[in-house]
Amino acid sequence: MGIFSRRQTAIAEPPAAGGHDWPAERPAPAVATLDPALRALTGHWTIDRPHSRIGFSVRHAMVTTVRGAFTDYDSRLYFDGARPGESRAEIVIRVAGVDTGVEQRDAHLVGKDFFDVRRYPEMTFRSTSTTHEGAESFRMTGDLTIRDTTRPVELQLDYLGSVVDPFGYERAGFDGTTTIDRRDWGLVYNQRLEAGGSMVSEKVRLQFDISAIRTT
Repeated sequence: MGIFSRRQTAIAEPPAAGGHDWPAERPAPAVATLDPALRALTGHWTIDRPHSRIGFSVRHAMVTTVRGAFTDYDSRLYFDGARPGESRAEIVIRVAGVDTGVEQRDAHLVGKDFFDVRRYPEMTFRSTSTTHEGAESFRMTGDLTIRDTTRPVELQLDYLGSVVDPFGYERAGFDGTTTIDRRDWGLVYNQRLEAGGSMVSEKVRLQFDISAIRTT
């Protein structure tokens, strides 16, 4: 993703070894003026799950916020330090790994009322474009698929920094956010409150707190 340049400090466990099958960067005209040091960061990356969080938050009963995370997923990221528009990402989430801290609620989420994981075990995000919006802000557009329904979403990405950790791994961090209407993906179950409003809001905020590690 087009999100790496500033320096910070981080300590992490080394990632599991793994390959990739994405092609090398394709020639394209530059779309923004960026720090030349970004060129050195061009390459393939993956999300370091123990030090990252793909989460969500949703209003419950109109008075509080429930938060959860998806703990089981695979990722492939490609960053082009000279041409951010060539950067891309793919995340495949196994929805059975959803965790809100309440076992009964998690069981409801993976059931037929919501994710229906027996029929739709995975949700995916695959980027379609990346734009440098200036300074350390980027916007990534992509296709989000839930329950075999695919719709476009836009992620606001803020770059946090890059560093070589004590284990010798090069890593970079960013925060990403977007808000979706779950009904657009067929997640329409709800209970109405006597005073008006919904037990679970239709708007869901997705949050990506990512530490990415270079693979090549």
